Amino acid sequence: MKGYQITFFTQQAHRHHGKPLGQWLLLIAREMGLPGATLIAGSEGYGQHRRIHSTHFFELADQPQEIQIAASEADTERLFERLKAEGVQVFYVMSPVEFGMLGGAES
Repeated sequence: MKGYQITFFTQQAHRHHGKPLGQWLLLIAREMGLPGATLIAGSEGYGQHRRIHSTHFFELADQPQEIQIAASEADTERLFERLKAEGVQVFYVMSPVEFGMLGGAES
């Protein structure tokens, strides 16, 4: 199947509707029936303000996070419409990809 890989970049402390934004994005993708999403915790990174964000023993709120989603063009359009309607502010990278599933149930 052809579509897009969408990667959102955020931090543990960023929230939307009372939930960490990364977790919220994961739940929205699931609710919308997208084929899958993964939340990845990063150890260090920086964003538009060039401030280093990292995981410290005492400060996990600054931990960088990535949310990766592979979706068809139609699902991608629905997702972005939903995010715009919700007023979500988040940086993303979107790349065209081919995706699918190999193998099947073991006999």
